Amino acid sequence: MAFDDLRSFMSALDENGQLLKITEQVKAEPDLAAAANATGRIGEGAPALYFDNVEGFTDARIALNTLGSWQNHAIAMGLPPNTSTNEQIAEYIRRWDTFPVKPERRDNPPWAQNTVDGEDINLFDILPLFRLNDGDGGFYLDKACVVSRDPTDPDSFDKQNVGIYRMEVKGKRKLGLQPVPMHDIALHLHKAEERGEDLPIVITLGNDPIITLMGATPLKYDQSEYEMAGALRQAPYPIATAPLTGFDVPWGSEVILEGVIEGRKREIEGPFGEFTGHYSGGRNMTVVRIDKVSYRTKPVFESLYLGMPWTEIDYLMGPATCVPLYQQLKAEFPEVQAVNAMYTHGLLAIISTKKRYGGFARAVGLRAMTTPHGLGYVKMVIMVDEDVDPFNLPQVMWALSAKVNPAGDLVQLPNMSVLELDPGSSPAGITDKLIIDATTPVAPDNRGHYSQPVRDLPETKDWVVKLNSLLAGRQA
Repeated sequence: MAFDDLRSFMSALDENGQLLKITEQVKAEPDLAAAANATGRIGEGAPALYFDNVEGFTDARIALNTLGSWQNHAIAMGLPPNTSTNEQIAEYIRRWDTFPVKPERRDNPPWAQNTVDGEDINLFDILPLFRLNDGDGGFYLDKACVVSRDPTDPDSFDKQNVGIYRMEVKGKRKLGLQPVPMHDIALHLHKAEERGEDLPIVITLGNDPIITLMGATPLKYDQSEYEMAGALRQAPYPIATAPLTGFDVPWGSEVILEGVIEGRKREIEGPFGEFTGHYSGGRNMTVVRIDKVSYRTKPVFESLYLGMPWTEIDYLMGPATCVPLYQQLKAEFPEVQAVNAMYTHGLLAIISTKKRYGGFARAVGLRAMTTPHGLGYVKMVIMVDEDVDPFNLPQVMWALSAKVNPAGDLVQLPNMSVLELDPGSSPAGITDKLIIDATTPVAPDNRGHYSQPVRDLPETKDWVVKLNSLLAGRQA
């Protein structure tokens, strides 16, 4: 099932027992963020949360953790809730290969029901804002999709970017936005500022789950998030035209904010509790001026708690990082079998591969670090053989413990680029990177003693099926 908006997705979560409606009155701070934080601490299958009785707000509707479990992620993709992580990623890859699917333009978007312009805009009246962590420097929009265009080619649909960037609400119509240098919006802004111009943007809040996944996915510069969303949802993605900018935006959004990133203007933004599990300090960031707001009557405000993993962002970013890295590596190295980059935006990646010749696995690891996403995120790579499942951590730990000799299996690359939010970088944005080769050497690399591996007994597969059947019968 393809969801056209957040509300239809929430209805599906509810039908599958994955939406918890909390009717008792709660405090905006700390209850909302603490409840979302708790979903990452209660085990597998955490539900989405919906609040509509928040102290201090007269008419707030707040959704949290909508993608914060593998069950919810499966429902977002129209799969049964019990679909395994590996199966979800395999299906993600299969649908990826159907790209591009052209979007469908629709009239009468729900966000067009109400509008506010210019000096009449007050985001504090429209949005029920609250802090996510007690050390945050202010209120944040952290699950909104931001639409921007290449100012040197503004009519190019493919170069129009949809990305997710954190934004601090700093005034009635003023935001601070962090354009990470390796993301497309930073390229758009750089081109605009070279021309002495502001960069028009549209911020969309309360979106369907697939465009949220796409906003978090590192596509190529000229790959359309809307066309990839169509591939993932297996149906044309619905878009509409934003009234002020003329940009293409999700048809089903709850709220859209149109404005500009003001050229060559920077102000202190932050701190903010990050996906790394650490606070980022205050930094000079861009300033956004909002010129028009359009919103659905009684909008649902969606926010994302992030902090010490795992939280919702890890489910959101996991497959969206694994699959692009896998596709890019597989295109150049058909020997690559699987990529697990689900840890902290892919700062750590585990890659299984066959080998053509000695040193091949390390070359694949190095290439992972030089993909568009890897340049800023992939800090450490663990390379494993094709018979090791990178999603099976006991197998990975066995490969690390039994096949790695630090004398020759560690490749350290000094002074490489990484996103500034990596707390281990020094100075911020620069780090050494590491490839750990936990594969079996092949000629001409003849090291170690790997000639007599222990294999599963021939009857083991039959016994796996038999044991699972016996366990299922016992549970019934």
